[in-house]
Amino acid sequence: MARDFAHDLETLKSLIIESRMTVALTGAGVSTLSGIPDFRSTSGVYANRWHGYDVEEVLSISFFNRNPHLFYQWGQQFMYHLEQKSPSVIHTLLAILEEKGYLNALFTQNIDMLHTKAGSKKCWELHGSAAHHSCTVCNAHYSYEQIAPVVQKHEVPRCTRCQAIVRPDIVFYGENLDPSVINRAVEMFRQASLCIVLGSSLLVQPAASLPSYALAHGSDLVIVNAQSTSYENSATLNFTDLAQFGEALLPWARGLQKRHGLALRP
Repeated sequence: MARDFAHDLETLKSLIIESRMTVALTGAGVSTLSGIPDFRSTSGVYANRWHGYDVEEVLSISFFNRNPHLFYQWGQQFMYHLEQKSPSVIHTLLAILEEKGYLNALFTQNIDMLHTKAGSKKCWELHGSAAHHSCTVCNAHYSYEQIAPVVQKHEVPRCTRCQAIVRPDIVFYGENLDPSVINRAVEMFRQASLCIVLGSSLLVQPAASLPSYALAHGSDLVIVNAQSTSYENSATLNFTDLAQFGEALLPWARGLQKRHGLALRP
């Protein structure tokens, strides 16, 4: 098994070096290495009900509109201590590959801000981000740093202008993704010659369909995920251990010569 991993790792290095355009997609698995629970595993956030509610219900826009105080009670436990979390080896690896010119775009399903904390700049957050909040009435904007202390005091954040409820700018269940972000993702995956998916079960649409756009245009696909995905048989390479993968590839990435990436069409 060790020999197979080493062989596959060398194959991946060649794919990265030779790729004219590389795009990555990340899911909750990459942040489990930072101590943030995933959603769909047996120990994930969805595994247990919260105060009698399914967590999917708590994360729906209809629930937030009816019960913002209950959403923020849940968030106080699970969402508003992100400043204490540090990027994992995967976050760091992807930031370095971008900085060296070997990763052209990164799309994440995560809202935890760890990719930007690691240094990624070409990062698009498909499901929004806890970094930004807005007033539900006047649309005034607030940062995570402004809102987190309020929630940690078990209070519902309110707008300092109009006193209306403030919401996180994440995509709740029942809301559509930002069309400009998903359209950009589709276009970039279509252009990719290498697509790397890390820590995603590829079950949640429309993000789950993004690798299909890359495959349809002849891209190589690399999956790094503990559980199998529906793309397993279509992938050029499959890895199952995110930590092992990141720790093996990170020293190599740090030693790469910097190159200029291809410009991507908007």
